[in-house]
Amino acid sequence: MTQPAITKLSVNLNAIAQLRNRRDLPWPSVTGLGALALGAGAHGLTVHPRPDERHIRRSDLPEIRALIDDDFPQAEFNIEGYPTEAFLELVEANQPEQVTLVPDDPAQATSDHGWDFRRDGALLKPVVARLKKQGIRVSLFADGDGDAEVLAAAAETGADRVEFYTGPYGACYDDPKAASAALEKLQASAEAANGLGLGINSGHDLTVANLPGLKQHIPNLLEVSIGHGLTADALQYGMTETVRRFLRACGHDV
Repeated sequence: MTQPAITKLSVNLNAIAQLRNRRDLPWPSVTGLGALALGAGAHGLTVHPRPDERHIRRSDLPEIRALIDDDFPQAEFNIEGYPTEAFLELVEANQPEQVTLVPDDPAQATSDHGWDFRRDGALLKPVVARLKKQGIRVSLFADGDGDAEVLAAAAETGADRVEFYTGPYGACYDDPKAASAALEKLQASAEAANGLGLGINSGHDLTVANLPGLKQHIPNLLEVSIGHGLTADALQYGMTETVRRFLRACGHDV
């Protein structure tokens, strides 16, 4: 019997940066809280540098890269974004271990849907090849709606992984029946993706409460990227204890 995957936790720093940017002061420190998260056992840090720099700024990326290289070399840096030339050049300058390509319009408040792989495959395939040539793992943001044909088109891009958009599942926090239906779709998506050789990441509206259910339905879940819910909990529990709570929800004994 296949053993469940060790699900890694990547802490998304966008909400911390957005709070900092409200007053354009050095605090809260993006790298300072990133260091606390990694020190507490998080496996990596995630950022989504948008063109308007409303949260993470381009100038943050070298500092996060240096933090990982100097103090937490076992950790991974994950950069998310839409693959414009400017974004790709930013990625190449900061050499993350993983890039997650998302189909966001710059005006969107947050990522809220996956790629249309049948339509966008021609756009994504050369980008994936360009990034993988530099040794960067590539993950593609995908809807977890159980459509195996869409995931087959994702695999044809040459990507290493898909990151399932878990927003519909997260929105069911007060509706167990709807949550169960959302989990069934995510499970079907995961099984299809694995059958195509794609690793599985997930992210969006994940919490300590709903992570165990996701893990139960996707036992081979490789990574979760969590920002809003984790940052909200950090206001109550502190960053160190919050990371430990999320690690336990992912199945780690901490």
